[in-house]
Amino acid sequence: MSSTQESPLAHLIALAKDTVPPMHPAGRPFVIGAAVATLVLRRVWRPLGAVGAVLTAWCAWFFRVPERTTPTREGLAVAAADGAVAHVESAVPPAELGLGDEPMTRISTFLTIFDVHVQRAPVSGRIDSIVYRPGKFLSADLDKASEDNERNSMALRTDDGTRVAVVQIAGLVARRIVCEVAAGDTVAAGSTYGLIRFGSRVDLYVPADSKILVEPGQRTIGGETPMAELPGGKRDR
Repeated sequence: MSSTQESPLAHLIALAKDTVPPMHPAGRPFVIGAAVATLVLRRVWRPLGAVGAVLTAWCAWFFRVPERTTPTREGLAVAAADGAVAHVESAVPPAELGLGDEPMTRISTFLTIFDVHVQRAPVSGRIDSIVYRPGKFLSADLDKASEDNERNSMALRTDDGTRVAVVQIAGLVARRIVCEVAAGDTVAAGSTYGLIRFGSRVDLYVPADSKILVEPGQRTIGGETPMAELPGGKRDR
């Protein structure tokens, strides 16, 4: 075999890297803890060790960060999360963002524990503000979860001045919101910026005169599914 020919082992490793998505760093403590518990359970009773191994694998899978191909067409707001569209309605954005009292269109996406839980920027632009607000842990599929639950709100401004907001909302099981960006940062549409651990909801606020491209019940793919056509984007074409 020539030195330039790839070995079967190297080929399998490369295939695994291409097939299995990487894990978000925030998930490592959970996976390590589950792995340690698995070893302990295996010593106690071998079948328990098998159960622990399955749970460890599930935990690693839960924190996966798959690659996504984001649409490049200008004027689109893409899905900030994987899940199912729960509501499309008119609502005033979170007061802490300072976006005013005029209603915007709110698109709420509900994530189950089986969905990818990283959040992605819905548009390319500058982050005007990020505000964390503690709150309740009601079921994320309830209407009042947007107002009452613990949340982390982010306002963004696109290059043409259009303002949108995206809100990470903790749910009944979720107890930790992670946000990895800060006010003043510039983000690209589809780039990951945080996650919510174990069941949650993400609200996307777009201008009221945006053309909504999804409807309740529709499944979304974070960073890929077009959610709305923004008014600024329509004027620029």
